[in-house]
Amino acid sequence: MGFKEIRKIPTPAELKEIVPFPLHLLEKKAERDREIKAVFEGRDDRFILVIGPCSAHDEDAVCEYVHRLAEVQHKVKSKLILIPRLYTNKPRTTGQGYKGMAHQPDHLKEPNIAQGIAAIRKMHVRSFNLSGLSAADEMLYPNNHPYLDDVLSYVAVGARSVENQQHRLTASGLDIPVGMKNPTSGDISVALNSVLAAQIPHVFSYNGYEVETPGNPHAHLILRGSVNSHGEPKPNYHYEDLTRAAEAYLKREMQNPIIFVDVNHDNSGKRFGEQVRITREILRSRRHDGRLARMVRGLMIESYLEEGAQKADEDVYGKSITDPCLGWEASERLIFEIAENC
Repeated sequence: MGFKEIRKIPTPAELKEIVPFPLHLLEKKAERDREIKAVFEGRDDRFILVIGPCSAHDEDAVCEYVHRLAEVQHKVKSKLILIPRLYTNKPRTTGQGYKGMAHQPDHLKEPNIAQGIAAIRKMHVRSFNLSGLSAADEMLYPNNHPYLDDVLSYVAVGARSVENQQHRLTASGLDIPVGMKNPTSGDISVALNSVLAAQIPHVFSYNGYEVETPGNPHAHLILRGSVNSHGEPKPNYHYEDLTRAAEAYLKREMQNPIIFVDVNHDNSGKRFGEQVRITREILRSRRHDGRLARMVRGLMIESYLEEGAQKADEDVYGKSITDPCLGWEASERLIFEIAENC
């Protein structure tokens, strides 16, 4: 075997003792989860934004960003629910590059996963304590979810993971919404198969136990664009794309047929400024079609304190070291625009 043991990683129970979830936040977390689920169940007309940096690599900058987001949330609370995007695990297409804070708590130093897992829990807890906004993270490694299961209110399964059995089955046991992105091929049926798999009960092996799950009625579809056979981005946010996805969804007669749209990644060709234009087009499509107004209930937006991206060793405060993001001023304007037009 080609595995060299480096260090022992604490269990979720051990880490939760070291970085506990504050008791005074328990009811706030439960309230947030109820509000978000009510949107999926059609009992709340608000629109959801999962918004934040491409990767959360700096705790102080992330917490400043989320603090600002909380101030905006108060102003748009009758129209929008803002979920900070605090992604701490990053899939890499070639396996190269920064893999997120869970791997490298200091992005300029060597990986240390034991410290990284502690760092991401500390950041999520601090962010929630500071802002009252429980966050979203990507479930890149299903076995790691128990380290954050008490602090997250939303989970995404990425385009490269959505066909994986362990991701689908783990999602069936989560009691928060889980978004299934379409794969990089763009095949919507693959993503809808994942949604269905997550919505039904299962018995499987998980973290050393045989477990049984009830199914997750809030599993749903995320459209994030795709790439063609030449590696060129192919968007799927246009009106025709949304209606086709809605029709395919409804034919399957699944619970809570909700669609989110990721307005960056292959939908924008990673041209971060296009997120504004794409958002406006999606809002027009919702106004034009009542069915889309009911089904398209959220967007994913990449946003940070400073616009664009930087190399890891540049160390500009509040600027992405992975994909480029909208800056704060543009993000704030866009949030208010969405609130006025959703």
